[in-house]
Amino acid sequence: MSQRGNPIGEVILSVEGVSLAFGGVRALTDVSFEVREHEVRAIIGPNGAGKSSMLNVINGVYHPQQGTIRFLGQTYHDMDPHETALAGIARTFQNLALFKGMSVLENILTGRNLRMRANLLLQALRAGPALREEIEHRERVEHIIDFLEIQPWRKTPVGRLPYGLQKRVDLARALAMEPRVLLLDEPMAGMNLEEKQDMCRFILDVNDHFGTTIVLIEHDMGVVMDISDRVVVLDYGKKIGDGTPHEVRASQAVIDAYLGVSH
Repeated sequence: MSQRGNPIGEVILSVEGVSLAFGGVRALTDVSFEVREHEVRAIIGPNGAGKSSMLNVINGVYHPQQGTIRFLGQTYHDMDPHETALAGIARTFQNLALFKGMSVLENILTGRNLRMRANLLLQALRAGPALREEIEHRERVEHIIDFLEIQPWRKTPVGRLPYGLQKRVDLARALAMEPRVLLLDEPMAGMNLEEKQDMCRFILDVNDHFGTTIVLIEHDMGVVMDISDRVVVLDYGKKIGDGTPHEVRASQAVIDAYLGVSH
C-alpha cells in the first residue's frame, strides 16, 4: 500500500542485470531492480553513480551491453525512445528540451503526436476525423494545463517563463503522452524551496490522479525521503541499496557512499 493510499500493484517494469560501458568506462555494472505499478520509485546516488545512464537505458537512448528491460511482461533489448514512448514510458530531462519560441499550449500538444492517428494532410486540412481527433487532444491537454495550474500562461512562449514553470510545462508535455511509467530526471534541479514544494505536490498528484507510476532521480534527500515509496541506490554504477526510505537511510553502505558525504 502506498503512503498516499493508492494500492501498489504488481511489477510493471524490471531492470535485469544491466551493464553499460563507454569504451573502458563502466557506467553500470549488473544492476537489477523492479518498479511496481502506482509507486513512486527513486534512484539516488552521488554524482557519476550512473543514475541518468540508468534512465537512458530504460527509455532506449542507450542499449546496454548486457541485461534487459522488461515492461508490461515483454522483454526489450534494443528499443529506441520512440518505441519506448509508444509502449507507455515517457521521460522528462534534467536539461529542458522544450521549444522555447512556442507557447505552453503548443509545447504540450507536441506530447500528443504519438496519439494522433489521422495523416498529416487531414491534420493540415482539419477535416473529418482529423478535426474530431484534434478536439479530443486539445481537451486532454487543457485538462493537464488546469491540473498543473499553468492556465494563466497557456499562450505564453515557454522561453519567457521562470525556470520552475518551464519544468512544469516539461512535466505536462510528458503527461500528454498518457504514460504508464513516467521517468523524471532531477525534476527539482535548480528550483527554490517554494518551487520544489509545488513540484513535489504535483508529482504526488499525478501519481494519485492519473495512477501514473513514477521513477525519479533526485539529489534532494529530503524530497526523496518524503515522496518515495521505495529507493534504489547506485554508487559507481553498482547497486548498493534498495528498499523503503527508512531502510535505505539506515543502511551503512548508503551512509558511507552518499548520505555521509552529503551530510
